[in-house]
Amino acid sequence: MDGTVNGYAFQATLEPDGKRSHWLRLDQELLDAAGMHAGDVAMFEVTPVEREPEPEVPSDLQQALDVSPEALAGWNETTTIARLDWIHWITSAKQARTRAQRISNACSMLSSGKLRVCCFDSSGYYSKAFSAPKAAD
Repeated sequence: MDGTVNGYAFQATLEPDGKRSHWLRLDQELLDAAGMHAGDVAMFEVTPVEREPEPEVPSDLQQALDVSPEALAGWNETTTIARLDWIHWITSAKQARTRAQRISNACSMLSSGKLRVCCFDSSGYYSKAFSAPKAAD
């Protein structure tokens, strides 16, 4: 989505919250630019984007794609939303070993022409793979 917070323009992707809804990540750079601090009241204006922004590829996944031309070709054939699902599937791993295995599996699947990760609930509702951050008390 495109938006402004306290008049400062930004673009972001809503993240699934595991409860069939989504949440908005506000990183420190955006908070600083908008002159905001945790707990402040803010004015948001948001609109859907015409084209989904490309997700940031985690460095470990990018390294694996860079050494596998077939996997990289498959990655480049996917849609932006499919790439986001692949990234969410990989980053939702709780253990480093699981994450490494998912990267390996992703490269294998992409190399074989599979363009979407299967058996992955991108909403997090069923797998509880995602959740919004909890507010500090």
